[in-house]
Amino acid sequence: MAAMRIALRLIAPLALALTGSASPPAKPAPKPTAASIVDGAPASAWKDIPPQDLLVMKLAGDKSVIIQLNDRFSPVHVANIRAIARAGWWDGKAVYRVQDNWVAQWGDVTEKLPLPAAVRETKEDYWIPARAAGAITRLPSPDSYAKVTGFIDGWPVASDGKATWLTHCYASVGVARDLHPNAGSGAELYAVIGQPPRALDRNIVVAGRVIEGIATLAALPRGTGNMGFYGAEQAPLAILSARIMSDLPAADQVRFKMLDTASPSFAQLMKLAGHRDDDFYRTPAAGVDVCSVRPPIRRKD
Repeated sequence: MAAMRIALRLIAPLALALTGSASPPAKPAPKPTAASIVDGAPASAWKDIPPQDLLVMKLAGDKSVIIQLNDRFSPVHVANIRAIARAGWWDGKAVYRVQDNWVAQWGDVTEKLPLPAAVRETKEDYWIPARAAGAITRLPSPDSYAKVTGFIDGWPVASDGKATWLTHCYASVGVARDLHPNAGSGAELYAVIGQPPRALDRNIVVAGRVIEGIATLAALPRGTGNMGFYGAEQAPLAILSARIMSDLPAADQVRFKMLDTASPSFAQLMKLAGHRDDDFYRTPAAGVDVCSVRPPIRRKD
C-alpha cells in the first residue's frame, strides 16, 4: 500500500506536466514585408547620395521636385544640366507639357533662348560598355527589352552583354531631343509619369530620376494641345528656380540616403517582389521587372 502511494505521488506531477502546464505552441514568425525589410536594414546597407548629384527645382505654389543625376552613364548631359542650373537658366521657365500616361516636360517651350556658354555639344551617349559599367545585381526574371536587367549603384539598368544602359522607369528623367542625330542639350527635360516607356531605352538619354516630388508632376492637368503641350487657355506651372543641392546654403540643403542595391537587404526586397505570399497576395507572380523594384530612398535624419 505504501509503495502504491509513493508511485501515485510520482505519477501525479508527470500527469500535470503533460496535461495542464505545457506551454502553448509558438506562433509562426510573421512573414516579411517590404516595409519590415527596409525598416530592418542595418545602417551599413544605406549609402549617402552626394548633394552635387541633386537638382532642386522650386515650383510655383510652394512645390518642389528633387532629381538625382547620373553622370556615370550620361556625363556630358549631366555636366550641361549642372551648368544650366548654375546659370539660373531655368528660372522663370515652366512645365509646359503634360501628356497622360507618358511624361511631364519642362524648359523653354520656344526652344529659341540661348543656352549658357558652358553648355557643351552632346552625342548619343545612350549606353556605356558593359565592362566599364561593372557588375549588375541581376534580376532573375526575363525581360522583354534586354538580355539582362538589374541594378548598378541603385540605378535600374539593362544590358545585352556588350553595352549597359539606364532604363526608362516611372520617375526617370530623360533629355528631350529632336530627330536623330540630335541628342538634346539637357535644357529640355521630362519625367516619366506613366507606364515605363522601355522602348525609349537607348533612344533617349536618361540623365536622372525624381526622388522627391514626382506626385506633383504626375498630378498636373494634362495638356490640351498635341502630344500634351499646354494649350493657349492653360497656365503652365512656373519654375521659380533650379539649383544643384551642393550650391545651396548649408541651412537649405537636404541630405538623402539610398538602400545599397548590392546589400543583402535589397536582395530580400527583390526576392519578395517576385514571390509575394502574405495575407493579401495569395498567388505569387513568380517574376518581377526592373521598373517594379524601386530602391528605397529616404531623407537623412
